[in-house]
Amino acid sequence: MEELTIGTRVDHPRYGEGIISKDKLTAYEIFFERGGKIEITKRNTDLTVIEKNEDSIPKSGLSIAEIEEVINYVLDKHGALNEVVPLGEKWIGGTMLLQPANKDLSPKEIPVETFFHKIVMLRDRLRVLEQNINSHHVLTDEDKVNLQQYITRIYGSLTTFNVLFSEKSNYFSGVKSK
Repeated sequence: MEELTIGTRVDHPRYGEGIISKDKLTAYEIFFERGGKIEITKRNTDLTVIEKNEDSIPKSGLSIAEIEEVINYVLDKHGALNEVVPLGEKWIGGTMLLQPANKDLSPKEIPVETFFHKIVMLRDRLRVLEQNINSHHVLTDEDKVNLQQYITRIYGSLTTFNVLFSEKSNYFSGVKSK
């Protein structure tokens, strides 16, 4: 929903017609004919604009959409957002069976989705580790390069699991062997 200004006339299915009296960060304070003063979130889809107040200037500052964009940027920059990575369709609903060589021990069955989720979490944590290494203030450039090379070799060890991913862009890749 677009940002509305003070003085805009709105309609709500429960409270009837009202006028916006305050524009807060996440909500509008509205005086309704049938409900009195009510605070309604800006994301409420029940509000219908009857008449915009063109004379009122929108409040300065960031809109909710702009704040969300900034938060997403910062979280992504620091590796706090988990990327949604699709599992290959052929594995959905499948299981992995870990069969011990000792027949006296029972096998362990793991849903492929659970295993896949662990692999994706491992990759996310490696990416955060890389970012922390790159932005570390005490490590020398040589130390950073050595640690980066080690992480690249870890990625190379994980290429076996690429078969689980539905898109090649999500594959692990390490150092190409000569």
